[in-house]
Amino acid sequence: MTTTIHPTAIVDKKAEIGAGVEIGPWAFVGPHCSVGAGSKLAMRVTLESHVRLGENVTVGIGSVLGGPPQDLKFKGEETWVEIGDGTTIREYATVNRGTSESFKTTVGKHSFLMSYVHLAHDCQVGDHVIISNGTQLAGHVTVEDYAGISGLCAVHQFTRIGQHAYIGGHSRVPKDVPPFVKAVGNPIKLYGLNSVGLQRRGFSAETLTELKKAYRLLFRSELNVTQAMARASTELTQTPEVKALITFLSESERGATL
Repeated sequence: MTTTIHPTAIVDKKAEIGAGVEIGPWAFVGPHCSVGAGSKLAMRVTLESHVRLGENVTVGIGSVLGGPPQDLKFKGEETWVEIGDGTTIREYATVNRGTSESFKTTVGKHSFLMSYVHLAHDCQVGDHVIISNGTQLAGHVTVEDYAGISGLCAVHQFTRIGQHAYIGGHSRVPKDVPPFVKAVGNPIKLYGLNSVGLQRRGFSAETLTELKKAYRLLFRSELNVTQAMARASTELTQTPEVKALITFLSESERGATL
């Protein structure tokens, strides 16, 4: 594979550029950056410093990765942005480096960040995650695998979004969103299981049935969350998905969206 670097691009001498990489006009690849094989940096992309891109990563026009964290506690520590194989980042997105809290901001494999998405310092985004246009994640947000976040959402710092969850557009997310559910609004509320998404990803009818039972018990009964979790642990079939839902709630520090 032939590596192509446009004559107007600026690439630091110490940057590591893999085979078959394409770097477009006026792009900038700064110090301590590596670009994996087959990746494409469009026009005016900036990898400011301390960025690791996996293989076959696509970064759209004007996006800026590896800028310093917007955190007053940051004192110039060596921190990173890491992007997994096959992930696409579209136009004018920004991904800031981590702080000494975790030392890195990460996006997993085969995720899709659309235009104008912002990931603040220390965000941890999983595999196969979709984040739509204009959504903003504050610092220390965790997004688990296969979650989907629609456009123009604002996610509060330290919030967690569970696996296979779906968040509708224009939502304000101040609390954790449990896995496998749909949530939308300001204030945000739950609206049942993410049934369509789960079916598309091959979850069985039996699994969906157990998750529906868990949803009704945990979020639509007259029990508080602690009482509901205790009953769910003894009364429901402990499939991996039910266990993941109960564990997520038990570990929630900000409290769960209901």
